[in-house]
Amino acid sequence: MMRASRSVLNAALRRTTTGTAAATSPSACLANALVAPSSPSAEMVAAGSPNPSPIPAAKLFLQQFRFKSTAPLDHDEEEEAALDAALNLDADGSGAGSEMSNNTLESVADYTSDKSKSGTPSPWAVFDAWGAGADIFDQLSADEEYKLSKDSVAIPFTDDERAGMPDETSILGAYDHLLKRKSSVHFGYPYNLMYNHEELYEFMKYSINNLGDPYITSNYGVHSRQFECSVIDFFARLWKIEPDEYWGYVTTCGTEGNLHGILLARECHPDGILYTSKESHYSVLKAARYYRMEARAIQTLATGEIDYDSLSAEIEKNLDKPVIINVNIGTTVKGAVDDLDRILRVLSQLGVSRDRFHIHCDGALFAMMMPFVDFAPEVSFRKPIDSIAVSGHKMLGCPMPCGIALSRKEHVKKVEQRIDYLNSVDTTIMGSRNGQAALYLWYSLRKKGIAGIKRDVTHCIDTARYLRKVLHGAGFTCRLNDLSSTVVLERPMDDTLVKRWQLACEEDIAHVVVMPNVTRDKIDRFVEELVEARETHGRMEPVREDSPLSKLMCSSWGGETHMPKNG
Repeated sequence: MMRASRSVLNAALRRTTTGTAAATSPSACLANALVAPSSPSAEMVAAGSPNPSPIPAAKLFLQQFRFKSTAPLDHDEEEEAALDAALNLDADGSGAGSEMSNNTLESVADYTSDKSKSGTPSPWAVFDAWGAGADIFDQLSADEEYKLSKDSVAIPFTDDERAGMPDETSILGAYDHLLKRKSSVHFGYPYNLMYNHEELYEFMKYSINNLGDPYITSNYGVHSRQFECSVIDFFARLWKIEPDEYWGYVTTCGTEGNLHGILLARECHPDGILYTSKESHYSVLKAARYYRMEARAIQTLATGEIDYDSLSAEIEKNLDKPVIINVNIGTTVKGAVDDLDRILRVLSQLGVSRDRFHIHCDGALFAMMMPFVDFAPEVSFRKPIDSIAVSGHKMLGCPMPCGIALSRKEHVKKVEQRIDYLNSVDTTIMGSRNGQAALYLWYSLRKKGIAGIKRDVTHCIDTARYLRKVLHGAGFTCRLNDLSSTVVLERPMDDTLVKRWQLACEEDIAHVVVMPNVTRDKIDRFVEELVEARETHGRMEPVREDSPLSKLMCSSWGGETHMPKNG
């Protein structure tokens, strides 16, 4: 792409230097050659702008061909030197006393990037999106807090109302600082903040809508179906299902994936009973309520896995009805992975035939990680499962919530309806669907690749073990499930610390989900603050005999832990 753009520039230079004396200087010739007659820059030159520099115009032209990319550039050094000389560029790539024009008015602040962090992207196209590294941003000033108050961000109806309010640019500046601050102390929720999608910013100006079925194009042409189908193909290969046997789509989040998977289960088995553990994500039982399904919440082991004996006993009571099971590939709070093979053995032992059971796998976080963990049990369509849902913004990292739903194609036929208005079929939960999400997921997968995803997963697993070690060394009660990057610990008594680090809590426990943006330096800082809070506020004691904190002491976890003893 760079070679192509420089070739066009050189051709333009040749045209200006070989033609008649149409311009008074080489730089003016270059400006005339590069700037379209109808562009703002051309009008500035023609009108005798106070600063009719040809350099911004040339660079604006160059930007039409040059896209931010992590791919190595194949360039000709002599050609590049000649071009830089023509553009009057210094050795560092900047113009003499000028800055690269981004075609943005000076009055519009740039909140999309930090100029001090500019540089060549890494081969994995990741950078600290205000969440990685050891830096923690300062708290907002009183003025910034005011700018984000309800009164300041209210939408005025009259000019008089607007007169007493901060302007939009200053409000956005305060909001940018807030997001940097919150992202730099982000520990409790499974969102990967390590990503770089700068190359896609240009596409945010389009209303990309993948309405309808991903495989049947509607009359609406501004879509990203080709990228969506590529994403689905990737996960189909990852979870080992044959090309002609699967169907899927990019969802708004993991919850939508669960809603879709359980809807298919209900359509396949209208009188079936949904079985899921009590530590499943809330969206699973929400689906049962939405679809008016009979459901059973099964007890769990101390580690958070489903209690297999309880599951077997409950199914045995209802063998006259089909079995629908939600298998957790990582529970919400403890990161526990239900043993799919053991669940299949339960069904076999009870004599439940394949046509009488339906298995959905909620893999919001870990279904994306598990295939990259050495010696992990396999969760794939080579086993008798029917659907998997995973979040896209969690392990991969994405600026908007999204996910992937993948299921066996035969099941989707039961919900498919032809919609003439769309010139497509209705197979998804949502009608209009965010085409940007499919594009961002495709980009992340292409840039990271298999090796990049494995590197991220390894970082999460290893860093979670480091966090457990440091917490244990500091005398805190903590646990880490096998196959997980979620460290469960006693809930801090200081609620300010809980909110500062955005810890997710359940009664007397909290957890940290180690993602690619969580570093050891930041963990050390976190544990230091935990120790300080313990010295000031004391330690959380179990709120009852069978509370979540009490269960952290169960021997089924293995290893040792430190039980709080106040007083």
